[in-house]
Amino acid sequence: MGVISRRKVAAASIGMLAAAVLALTGCSSNSSTSGDTASGSSKHLTVWFPGNDPNESKYVEQTMVPKFERETGAKVDVTFVDYTNLSPKLNAAFAAGSAPDVFGHGAAAVADFVKNDRIEPLDSDVEKLSASDRKDLANALAGAKVDGKQYMIPLQMQGWLLMYNKKDFTEAGLDPNAPPTTWEAVKSDAEKLTKRDSSGKITRSGLLLQTEATGRQQSFATLIASAGGSQLNKKGTKATFDSAAGEKALQYFVSLYQGPDAVATNLGQDYLNEPTAQQPLVTGDAAMTIQTAQGASKIAAAYPNGDWGVVQPPKFAGQSEGYAFGGSGPGMMINKDSKNKTLAWKFIEFMIDPANYNGYIKTIGGVPNRSSALSTAYVKNSPVLGAWLKASSQWVPNPNVPNWVQARDTLDKYLEQALNKVVTPKQALKQAASEVDGILSANG
Repeated sequence: MGVISRRKVAAASIGMLAAAVLALTGCSSNSSTSGDTASGSSKHLTVWFPGNDPNESKYVEQTMVPKFERETGAKVDVTFVDYTNLSPKLNAAFAAGSAPDVFGHGAAAVADFVKNDRIEPLDSDVEKLSASDRKDLANALAGAKVDGKQYMIPLQMQGWLLMYNKKDFTEAGLDPNAPPTTWEAVKSDAEKLTKRDSSGKITRSGLLLQTEATGRQQSFATLIASAGGSQLNKKGTKATFDSAAGEKALQYFVSLYQGPDAVATNLGQDYLNEPTAQQPLVTGDAAMTIQTAQGASKIAAAYPNGDWGVVQPPKFAGQSEGYAFGGSGPGMMINKDSKNKTLAWKFIEFMIDPANYNGYIKTIGGVPNRSSALSTAYVKNSPVLGAWLKASSQWVPNPNVPNWVQARDTLDKYLEQALNKVVTPKQALKQAASEVDGILSANG
C-alpha cells in the first residue's frame, strides 16, 4: 500500500496533481528563518514520514505522536508515504500550497530542495542544542548539509553490508567464521554457494545485490568505491564513473547475473523491501545478500536460531580498503513556507531526544544517529548492529548536489541496460557520463 495515514489530510487533491507536476519549482514565498508567521501560527502540524514500515508507523502514531501532543497541546497529522510516491506527492503538494510542515526524505534529495528554496536552514536551531548533543550527532549531521548549511536532521545512519547464512557456508566447504575480504573472493565463494537444477537453472543464488530501480545505482556505488573510483568529482560538477574503476565495477556487477559463471537470478527483484519471512536469506533462495541494518536486525530477531554472518566491506584486489554505500540516512526537514516553524522544530527535536528516540530506533531496527549509542544495550546486544557501526567509517554516500536525483536516475537507466546486456559496461558508462555531465552543468 502506497500511503499510510494516521488522520486524513488533503491527499486526494494532491494525488490528482502529482501527474501534472514533474519538478520542484522554486516559487516559495519569502518567510522568516526562525519562528512562525503571526497570522498563520497554530497548534496544528502536518508531518510526512518516508517509507511504509508498519512497525515504524505504528510506533510513531501510537506512541510518539500522542506523547508529543500531550506535552505540547498540539495536534499532529502524520502520513507515511513510500519512497516511490514521495517525491511526486511532495512536488504536487508544494505546487498546490499544501505541503506538510515537516517532511522526511533521503539525504540525496536535500540539495534539490535547497536549490528550489523549499526547506528551512536549521543551523540556528541546531546551535541551540547542547554542546554534547551536537557532538553526539556530528557524524549524522555532517551528511545532511548543503554548502555547509544544515537542512536536514537524519533520524538514522544507513549502510549496506553483505549478510550470509553460516550454515550454507559450512555445507559449501567454506569457513563460516572467515568471510571473504575481497570482491573477487566474494564471487568465488558465491560460485560455491550457488545451486542449480539439472537444466542449469539457478535455484539458490550464491550472492544477491540490489538490481531494482535506484538499488542498481547504490550497488554500483559500493562496487566503484571499492575499486578505487568515484561517481562525481569533488566539486560535484562532472561524472567520474566513466573510468577504469567504473568499468571494472560494472563488469563485475554484470558477471554476477550474466554468463556461465553467474551466481544470481531474479534480475530486478527488490528483495530488500520484501517482508522478513520472504527475504531470500530466510527462504533459502540466496546464501548471501546485500542487506540494510534494519533488514538484518529483523532477520536476526525473527529467526534467532539461525546462524547469520556479516561481511565487512570487501575491497577489490589491489585496493587498500573496501567501501559500502551508506552514510546519513533519511531525516526530517522543515517546509520553508510552514506557518508553524517553531512547532515544527519542536517535533524534530522531540524525535531526536534520547528519551523518545531510543524506542523509535529500536523499533525500526536502524543504526542510531548518535555516537553514544555504542554504549546502549540496543547496540551491545545486537551483533548485527555492532557490525554496521564497525563499518561506518567505510560508508560512502551519494553526492549531495543539486540535480543528483536526476543524474542518479540517468546512471541507473544505463546500469540496467548493461545488466541486461543491451549495451556493454563501457558503452553504458560512456553514454551515462555524457548525459549526467549535461544534467550537472545546469547547476552552474
